[in-house]
Amino acid sequence: MDRNAHPLRLKENDPPAVRFSKVSKRYGDLTVLNSLDLDIAANEIVSIIGPSGSGKTTVLRVLMTLEPIDDGVIYLYGQPLTHMERDGILVGAGSAHLRRMRSDIGMVFQHFNLFPHMTVLENCMEAPVQSLGLGKDEARERSMELLTMVGIADKAGQHPSRLSGGQQQRVAIARALAMRPKVMLFDEVTSALDPEVIGEVLNVIRKLAREHDLTMIIVTHQMGFAREISDRVCFFYEGRIAEQGPPDQLIGNPQNERTRMFLSAVLDAD
Repeated sequence: MDRNAHPLRLKENDPPAVRFSKVSKRYGDLTVLNSLDLDIAANEIVSIIGPSGSGKTTVLRVLMTLEPIDDGVIYLYGQPLTHMERDGILVGAGSAHLRRMRSDIGMVFQHFNLFPHMTVLENCMEAPVQSLGLGKDEARERSMELLTMVGIADKAGQHPSRLSGGQQQRVAIARALAMRPKVMLFDEVTSALDPEVIGEVLNVIRKLAREHDLTMIIVTHQMGFAREISDRVCFFYEGRIAEQGPPDQLIGNPQNERTRMFLSAVLDAD
């Protein structure tokens, strides 16, 4: 992929699209994110890799506000996401603030999470109509454009149970895009798929990277894909970034011993 055709919008005074500032997340005695600092620029594509339990998916879940954080602040385009200002200080965000802020974020999950009782088209239309107040005609037109983009418009009238895993995942991507997010999150989107259909889903993500101005955070175990599509790869270990850098550097010549051990195991398995 020619990333020169998809330049980062980096300006000196622009805030990052996403900022984690000393963010911690704990489950009882288990610390999953440990005072995490991470900035992601607008239009940057960042892949997150690491062993199970390193905090990769938790990064996406707290950014999507599916889980509360215990310490620190997450910012979206310079505005606090997890907090809001009151009398000049930051306090925990209320539900209305969270709904408004997370409308700029779309997430695609491992297991599709489509509504089984709705058709493909209805799955894509539901959130724009209910959350954005779009009229049904406009929502239908937008949804059909996106289903065409991901190559599945011919399945618009089908229910998810009639689709393959790869087709369902492409519907899930179209559904997330229907909300017109600025930031897209992908959580191991190929892990539940049969090997022969992984490529079709990765091709859709490649197309998004080429053709759309989206900030993308991708949790993946597909090292070749991460190397090809990313501006930066972050290796997570014990809730922190142990190493990060351009994909050719991090995957091709890692400096951290933990990174080398992980990549050796993953690449040998492939």
